[in-house]
Amino acid sequence: MASIISTPFDNRMSLRRRLALRGIDGVTLLVLPAVLFLLAVFIYPFIYGLILSFTPAEGGAFANYRKFFSDPFLYDTILTTLWLAVPVTIISIAIALPVAFRVRLMTHQRLLTTILVLPVTLGTVLVAEGLLNYLGPQGWFSRTLMLLGAIDRPLKLTNNYWGVFASLIITGFPFTFLLTLSYVSGIDPALEQAAATHGARSWQRFRYVMLPLLIPGLAISFCLSFVQAFAVFPSAILLGAPAGPTRVISIAAYQAAFEQYDYSMASAVAMIMAVVQLLIVVAILGIRNMFYRGSTAGGKG
Repeated sequence: MASIISTPFDNRMSLRRRLALRGIDGVTLLVLPAVLFLLAVFIYPFIYGLILSFTPAEGGAFANYRKFFSDPFLYDTILTTLWLAVPVTIISIAIALPVAFRVRLMTHQRLLTTILVLPVTLGTVLVAEGLLNYLGPQGWFSRTLMLLGAIDRPLKLTNNYWGVFASLIITGFPFTFLLTLSYVSGIDPALEQAAATHGARSWQRFRYVMLPLLIPGLAISFCLSFVQAFAVFPSAILLGAPAGPTRVISIAAYQAAFEQYDYSMASAVAMIMAVVQLLIVVAILGIRNMFYRGSTAGGKG
């Protein structure tokens, strides 16, 4: 067998050409700024926070975690946050799905999509202020119901669970809708038309044709929308009761960092928050793998 012998020409080969032979060219190097940004903004802070969570001022390495899970005032924040994030995510997807099916058939799709995603541009604080004026005890909603004689006293829809819930729906729906619309629009209409040709009714077409194709995409929408809702903070303070039923886990982390000045404990709470989100995401992605993940395009066959 002939062997490859190094020649002076190979030794004089430019660095650029040697890198290109190894699959590293100018296009590949364009990824380098993004990698550096990812390391600086996400990876390094996460590793630093993880190490900091295991270096408390007193006690062993796991002192912060023992403190968190031994205090109901702290570990109850996990269930409180889940009780907000999970229903909000489910309802957002339940609303976004039929709206996306309708919007994809409209001629003025861009205009309606712009209107539906408008709350994203308002910001959480502005939405909270609007809800305080609308749903508060002296807000338009209660006054209108009292004027119509539907209620005798103002409804308490703010500074409790429902105020935060409404805010998360309003601010989270546009994001969920855009994700859902992209998946719905990606399914070939010929598949649904073929089912209709064979006599399938609208519910049957949705149940047996569209839904199996949508579930993998809806799982991704659920995961991303859930992570967004789980990180609720301004709404829980402005529209909720931060010392009571809406004391979410992000508030616990904030209080540890900026009220108790215990950054190690705050890092531990943040790590617990990340683990809970990761467990939910992994569970949803595991369920997604049980369903169809093939092509959503039609064709002859």
